[in-house]
Amino acid sequence: MTTSRRDGEVELGHHVVRIAARMNERVTEIGAAIRRELEKDITALRDDTHSRELLGASVEANVETLLHALRHDIPVARIQAPTAAIEYAKRLAQHDVPVSALARSYWFGSRRMSELVFAEVRAADIPAQQRLDVVQAITTTLFDFVDSITWQVVAVYQGEREQWLENQNSLRALEVRTVLSGTSVVDVDAATESIRYPLRWHHLALVLWYPELSTDGDELPRMQRFVRELADTADTAARPLFAAADRVNAWAWLPYRSLPVDLVGTVRGFARDRADAPCFAIGTPGAGIAGFRRSHRHAQAARAVALARGTDHPMVFSATDPGLSAAALLCGDIAEAREWVSEVLGDLAADNESDERLRETLRVFLRAGSSYKAAAAEMNLHANSVKYRVARAVARRGRPIDDDRLEVEMALLACQWYGAAALRRDHA
Repeated sequence: MTTSRRDGEVELGHHVVRIAARMNERVTEIGAAIRRELEKDITALRDDTHSRELLGASVEANVETLLHALRHDIPVARIQAPTAAIEYAKRLAQHDVPVSALARSYWFGSRRMSELVFAEVRAADIPAQQRLDVVQAITTTLFDFVDSITWQVVAVYQGEREQWLENQNSLRALEVRTVLSGTSVVDVDAATESIRYPLRWHHLALVLWYPELSTDGDELPRMQRFVRELADTADTAARPLFAAADRVNAWAWLPYRSLPVDLVGTVRGFARDRADAPCFAIGTPGAGIAGFRRSHRHAQAARAVALARGTDHPMVFSATDPGLSAAALLCGDIAEAREWVSEVLGDLAADNESDERLRETLRVFLRAGSSYKAAAAEMNLHANSVKYRVARAVARRGRPIDDDRLEVEMALLACQWYGAAALRRDHA
């Protein structure tokens, strides 16, 4: 090998490392962009709401692993699929998402990644005659990486799918899904016999989950034991219904001939004293098969709020909590909701303690019918303090609240339930 050729390869490698390092500084942004493209282009991934939080983790982990290989010249043959990608493949298998959707996600993702690489190379200070070689070097590694990782995750998917279908708990979950779907007329008595649960009674639905990406493998038995002990404490009229949604998520219903007083409070009190309790969301009580479905839908909505809020959320969210059902309407796209909150609240949407205190005061004031006295009593403040804070909140917003009071109240609800996830990121 001539010296000039060797020097050229060294320089090429240097450019590849620079491009990968620059992209690695934006790995979270790149992962989010690819995730949005996947959800837009592959309907099955967008519709699988149970696994959406893992999709983002999987994409970002794959991007980070690829860029790490480029920066350190690691052969693709030595790269193992990231843990998040493995867990996401398992989750899709558990939710009956077609394996073709999983495979397509990698090829769609590689197309978007290639576009980002081209843009990065064009913006870099690289001699024109070398740019094509840099792009070719990176995209060759990208192709080999996607081919290898796709093969690995598809194998994981197929193994998980076979095991999941053999699991008796999943078969019961399939029967419950049929009842929940409402796509056909259900024989209530036959369904009651099939799932061994009194569908004609009153119900309170729960959605339970563990948030860890890497788990110990005993989550379902732990959740099932929790529900059984909760049912004993809450004095249900029959055995509760428990169905696995996947390995770290489950659904449950508590049955009653007539609803007891403050059932939600009883459930919350039981969880409060349990250090090993899973995260869970509570639906609204309902009767009959319609109430069975509605309570579950409301519990799912409460869970969506908990997940959108992030890691600092309380352990238990309930659809009966004031304002939560309204806030749940905004969580379909939390980024879009954040922009809307910023437009409505202006500088009052900043993520700091001072504005948080002003938002809470304004929220209580509006809920109290714009009564300084009533708000002061609820917050244990002097009425003049409430009046001062409300004035400061309006000033921070930058315009009066008379013309769009309803939007202001909705934006304040979003801030209350989603916390920092709904606030401006510039910390203004």
